[in-house]
Amino acid sequence: MTSTPGTAPARRVPRPRADALRNRERLVTAAREMFVEFGCQVPYDEVARRAGVGNATLYRNFPERVDLIHEVVLSLVGRVIEVAERAAEEESDTFAALRRFVHGAADERVGALCPMLEGDFDKHHPDLIAGRDRLEEVVQGLIERAQRAGRMRTDVGLGDLMVALSQLTRPLPGTGCDSFDRFVHRHLQIFLDGLELPARSELPGKAATLEDLRRDSCSS
Repeated sequence: MTSTPGTAPARRVPRPRADALRNRERLVTAAREMFVEFGCQVPYDEVARRAGVGNATLYRNFPERVDLIHEVVLSLVGRVIEVAERAAEEESDTFAALRRFVHGAADERVGALCPMLEGDFDKHHPDLIAGRDRLEEVVQGLIERAQRAGRMRTDVGLGDLMVALSQLTRPLPGTGCDSFDRFVHRHLQIFLDGLELPARSELPGKAATLEDLRRDSCSS
């Protein structure tokens, strides 16, 4: 490495070792599973145990619980984006693409995202905003293509879809994940049948956007 005369040579930033990256990913995966099953307040050390790493590795990667929650949310958003992108690329039937996304997002437990965003979580972190914007862009594209093709009713918006998806994949209080999961795809299919044309009824109000939902949440 060369340096300008009279200046100190630039220092290389060491790249994380492969095993360190694997351990970090194992922690995020274990945390995502446990947060879905038991909530974000699961004992911290139990995350390390499920990941098969020591407590020191957990605290070195995620010193505070909010750091781990942040990484889990980003991971979940990224996985749901991939589901939407694959559906858009691989399905020629526009409504089949939307259906595939909805069921795929349910398999990723997207309904568990809502409780993770409560508390002191930084909802305005640039990485999260970028992921949220990309997810909205891809899913909006799925909706618009299905509507242009005459396959989906036009009085439904992105906000309507995402609210239904998050609510229908979120376990009811007092129910276990295993018992609830048996009904998720059944109920989602009932919802999807209501989105297809021809419509059986006229919906009250207007189609909801995610911006509408964020504005209503801030004013409440």
